[in-house]
Amino acid sequence: MKRTEILTAEQIQQKLNRLAYEIYEHTLEEKEVMLAGIEGNGYTVAKKLSVLLKKIAGQEITVGKITLDKKNPLAAPPKTDFEEADYKNKVVIVVDDVLNSGKTLIYAVQLFLSQPVKKLHTVVLVDRSHTRYPVKADFVGLSLSTTLQEHIVADLSHSGKETVYLE
Repeated sequence: MKRTEILTAEQIQQKLNRLAYEIYEHTLEEKEVMLAGIEGNGYTVAKKLSVLLKKIAGQEITVGKITLDKKNPLAAPPKTDFEEADYKNKVVIVVDDVLNSGKTLIYAVQLFLSQPVKKLHTVVLVDRSHTRYPVKADFVGLSLSTTLQEHIVADLSHSGKETVYLE
């Protein structure tokens, strides 16, 4: 299978820096921002964004993980590290690495609809533009049109050697 690198480690860092500034611009008035990363690479992206946001903003940045079955989200309800009272009337940003069909993101967002949140945003590193669900990313590192047969894979497991590729 042929792989084409679409983002190098340096480019990923540039995208994350820009995303952090965009998030800060939209949450400037807030004392606290909660980043909820979808288990796996979404959580990794959320942790990286939190480090950047702490450097540029005077806000309290809280990071939590969302756990759900990505292949069959109805098998078990999504869970998060946050208690409902933690995010009531707060800004919550749901983070994932790649927006494919939108299924994972929409079920993750659903978690935060049981309590009134002040703002609810979504952020992804790469948006493939093939959503089948009524969800979009508010903050996007890279928008990339692909065919339905192509896949975007983000390898964020090795610090300094991260890469995103198309296969």
